[in-house]
Amino acid sequence: MNLILADDHTLFRNGLALLLDQQCGDCTIWEGDSLDAALAQADAHPEADIALLDLHMPGMQGEAGIRRFIERHPAIPVVILTGAEDPGQIQNVLSAGAAGFIPKSSTPSVMISAIRLVLSGGTYIPPQLISGAISPSSKPSLTQADGESGGRAGIQLTERQAQVLRLMAEGKPNKAICRELSIEEGTVKAHIATIFRVLDVNNRTEAATAARSRGLLKPE
Repeated sequence: MNLILADDHTLFRNGLALLLDQQCGDCTIWEGDSLDAALAQADAHPEADIALLDLHMPGMQGEAGIRRFIERHPAIPVVILTGAEDPGQIQNVLSAGAAGFIPKSSTPSVMISAIRLVLSGGTYIPPQLISGAISPSSKPSLTQADGESGGRAGIQLTERQAQVLRLMAEGKPNKAICRELSIEEGTVKAHIATIFRVLDVNNRTEAATAARSRGLLKPE
């Protein structure tokens, strides 16, 4: 596992890096203390599997920093680390494109489970906050139990991924999806890879079939 870890609190960052190294065994961690540092690490290491970013470190500017990172490195899923536990903030973070929201008060086992969930293609939302995090107009397209502590954590397609899924199921090629959604082809490919992981499929036909069977697409 290759991670980018950026947080301006050195003690927390060093402690989390040590924890991750102990838990995953074969783990490479590139650290930074600002958004610019995180972007520099992503530029130097595009093979990174995930980026763990503090929401309030220098240069981040909240959701704007998430969007900036994703626009530059759409293939690297972003998980937000924060000391806040505000359900409304979770919705803002997910709307900006983050794949997870981990409060810094979480236990080590929860943090590791959340990271593994995101690496498998899901989205992590703290079970104790999920009921107030998703409004009726922005509920996840796909949700299932995570089996941890009797709670539920979101495994979801973001709104953009749901749009890509619908167009893909209509048989549109990547370039057509790019034009319709006004996004880069690399971004489309990253979304499709995530859709395949979440639905546990290997191709577009299987994705469309699985999505329809789960009620994510209207039947033809």
